[in-house]
Amino acid sequence: MTSPVTVSAPGKLMLFGEHAVLFGQPCIVTAVGQRMQATVTLIDEPMFELEAPDVKVTGYSKKISEIGTGEIPKGAKFVEQAVKNFIAKFGNLKGGIRIATKSEFSSEFGFGSSSASTVCVIGALLQLTKGMIDPRAVFDLAYKTVLDIQGKGSGYDIASAVFGGTLLYQAGGKVIEPIDVKEIPLIIGYSGIKYETVKVIDEVKRRHDRHPEMIDGVYRSIGALIPAALQALKQPDWVRLGELMDMNQGFLEVLGVSNLKLSSMIHAAREAGALGAKISGSGKGDCMIGVGVRVGVREAIERTGGKVIDVSCNVEGLRIEA
Repeated sequence: MTSPVTVSAPGKLMLFGEHAVLFGQPCIVTAVGQRMQATVTLIDEPMFELEAPDVKVTGYSKKISEIGTGEIPKGAKFVEQAVKNFIAKFGNLKGGIRIATKSEFSSEFGFGSSSASTVCVIGALLQLTKGMIDPRAVFDLAYKTVLDIQGKGSGYDIASAVFGGTLLYQAGGKVIEPIDVKEIPLIIGYSGIKYETVKVIDEVKRRHDRHPEMIDGVYRSIGALIPAALQALKQPDWVRLGELMDMNQGFLEVLGVSNLKLSSMIHAAREAGALGAKISGSGKGDCMIGVGVRVGVREAIERTGGKVIDVSCNVEGLRIEA
């Protein structure tokens, strides 16, 4: 048995570009200060063992030769597939693996806990078996893992977990560029609603199938916001950034991914003084964000039944903790 390695990776928030990123448009994503942690140990017995109490997985184990087969708990799917993909790419572990994960944020918030745990496990395995973490190798294998499980996805949450900071991103890692920004005055409100990302994507696809030219135009319009948003972040110009967020939200409304709860939170934040507000993520649930935190915005969001989540943005990516 080897000495364990503990690594951590941040969650994420999408600032601009939801859904359009799946169709070649750029997006802007920032890493948030609540982190996923994984402690990984190589063991002599050829077993896969996982303790992930935050997603209700405890005492889970199977033979390494059976990894990726049989009934797999929902909370174990990404980690188990990540280990399977690692073995397929880099060879047998000459024994087994013991993994324990711990999250500083709830998987309900839509901060990308599955992607962060996938990144952590692959990063720890690279450190244990190769003596170093290659960020691009982690991204590529983690992105493959997400596609294996979900069948679709842009990978922006993977990029955020690996590289941290605030990134300009294009699907599949075609572009992963850091944006020079020190802090972003965001307020984050959780709707209390959980809606599966893949289900939202499928619903948007059906709308696209009915109105392809119009929805393609929406995607292009969302992409056209990105250069202006980059400039506003770099200056910084929070008033302009807020205006662009409001425009992005309008396009998301056209895609049909808002709902009464999210819209109520967004409008309440604006009326209380936020410079702009929008959905963050795939929509139909999870979180909204507002820029330009003013007195009263928190209370306004909470009056709608939303929960304000205090997190920092633009934080460090994948790192070794011990």
